Amino acid sequence: MDLPSAGQQRAGAAVTERCSFEQFIAQADEDVWAEWVNGEVFTMSPASDQHQDLVRFLSALLSLFIEAHDTGWVRSAPFAMHLADRAREPDLLFVRKERMGRVQSTYLEGPADLVVEIVSVESIGRDRGDKFVEYEAGGVPEYWLIDPLRERAEIYHLDDQGRYQPMPLEAGILTSRAVPGFRLRVDWLWRKPLPKILEAAAELDLLG
Repeated sequence: MDLPSAGQQRAGAAVTERCSFEQFIAQADEDVWAEWVNGEVFTMSPASDQHQDLVRFLSALLSLFIEAHDTGWVRSAPFAMHLADRAREPDLLFVRKERMGRVQSTYLEGPADLVVEIVSVESIGRDRGDKFVEYEAGGVPEYWLIDPLRERAEIYHLDDQGRYQPMPLEAGILTSRAVPGFRLRVDWLWRKPLPKILEAAAELDLLG
């Protein structure tokens, strides 16, 4: 499978320098959101309040469930995931407990078990195009595309041929395979304001 070239990554991001992956990680700043693609460093545009609120909401629900069931580890951006000649910083990533050996101090070596991207105006091309291809080729088993612009959530799983297949939502409920037992009412994601974390967790019995 052909991955996108560095020149296809430029929409909504600024190329700041060229360096090796080791140099990129060594000079990483936790306050700067940047990605490394084919030897080029791309500084990303600031996220909107809606984007950050969705990341907060999903991160909190996943964290509550993961801690209650001791199933693994979740992080929000900026935290790099290294796949071949790219280091992306997904909005959220989850690693199962038995694969925690992949987690380094400043990055994840290899694919997460679950990656979540919140689509924005400037990221839509990367999230639906470049990153979709990269995560599929890199072996990320489950990919969520959360699009508040269209009020649409898409869930993809790798099939036996290593291709992403869309998974239907049953009665508006998102059910994860990568985080067994985790469920989410998709319509919550479009509410303003978002539901309270503990009320949402209690309704879905995430802490039971």
